[in-house]
This record gives sequence, C-alpha cells and structure tokens, in this order.
Amino acid sequence: MNAGPTKTVYVFFGMVATGKSYLARAWAERQGGLYLNSDIVRKELAGLGRQDRSRVPWNEGIYTPGFTRRTYDELLCRTQECLAGDSHACVVLDASYQSQGERSRLRLGLAAHCRLLFVLCTCPAATVKKRLIARAADPYAVSDGRWEIYLHQREHFMPPDELESGQVVSIDTDRPLAVLLAELEQAVQEKMNGAHAAKPV
Repeated sequence: MNAGPTKTVYVFFGMVATGKSYLARAWAERQGGLYLNSDIVRKELAGLGRQDRSRVPWNEGIYTPGFTRRTYDELLCRTQECLAGDSHACVVLDASYQSQGERSRLRLGLAAHCRLLFVLCTCPAATVKKRLIARAADPYAVSDGRWEIYLHQREHFMPPDELESGQVVSIDTDRPLAVLLAELEQAVQEKMNGAHAAKPV
C-alpha cells in the first residue's frame, strides 16, 4: 500500500555555539533539504548582510523579543510554504528554540503536515568558549553569539521535557562531523521506525 507523501522537518536547537549550524548544514546537504538558519533570516528581515555584526546587549536591537518573534514566524512561514509546494519536502531548521512555548508553537504549526523531529545539540561549556573565540576572529561568521549570550541562554534555556522520546534526539557535538552524522542517521532511523511501529494498523 502506498504510504503517501513523505515530508520531514528536522529542528536543530540548543544554546549558542553548541554546534547547531555546523551539524544542521551538513545534515541538510546530506538529505537534500531546504536549510533555514535563524541568524540569516533575522539579518535579512533587518536589511543586514549575513556577515554584518550586531554587538548589541542581550534582548536589544534585532534581538528584542519582538524581532525574535518576527524571525521565528518567518522561519515557520517559509517552512510551511516548502511543505505545501513539495510532496516529498525536507526542511532543516536551525535556531535556538530555547523555550517550551516556541517549540510548542512550531509543533502546532507543522506537526499535522509532516514528520517532525527535534535534534538537541549540546557540548561542554569549555568547547562553547573555544568556538566563540574562533568565531569572533572569523570575518565570515554569521552568528552574533558571544560568551555573555551563552551565559544568558544557559540560565533561561528550557529542557525539552514537553517532547515525547520519539520526537527528540540529543547529540553531543564535541566530536568529528563524520561521527555526528553517522550517529544522527542511526538515531533518526530508530525514531522514525518507532513512530511507524506505533501507528495503528
């Protein structure tokens, strides 16, 4: 029997410099999917170039709650458009989604139209600091993340306790990319197979 169109959205989330973008971009390329990054979309909405730096304090400038709301709404809108236009769409979202409310909003807007899997990216604080130092010296870096931003996020980040075990994969990104992709591939297969097995016959 035909299982019908397959549409999948992968949500790579977590705190700044925990490897979200590094892994999400590689995963999108591997899956042949549309890659949507919150930093890029945020700067597009603000009329900035990708490499334009915004050194404003926490919750100011283009990082106010209101502008963040615009950014996340735009990510959702672009994802919905892709799903509507392609019966076998694959979208990879790359954003912090640090509150349960943001993740629930995303699930409400997408879950009825696709398979939805959240990928929580983590790594030790020492690795975050090392990555942020390297990023600050990189003229091509897109993210404005800094150590003080990481500390704020660490204080406010809400663990994904609202998600069922079949909806989320947690992965430590402090390892080579090839290892991460292989581990994620296996985890995704297990989650997807489990979801199919759970459906009534």
